[in-house]
Amino acid sequence: MDALSPMHLLIILLIVLVLFGGRKLPELMRGLGTGIREFKEGMRDHPQTPPVPPASTPTNAPPVAPVEPKK
Repeated sequence: MDALSPMHLLIILLIVLVLFGGRKLPELMRGLGTGIREFKEGMRDHPQTPPVPPASTPTNAPPVAPVEPKK
């Protein structure tokens, strides 16, 4: 199957227009643009770093006595 042709895109646009209406469509697109912009800013502010390995207990630490349940 080939990529989407201009006719396919036109049909999809008409279906979206019928579902959401002319008044809601700009509001929907504005919200989508804002969400994409915030996502990009978040990705730029927080670069991916390797995860920190969990801290292990020191080998010279005294052993911890088990706690017995109260009767």
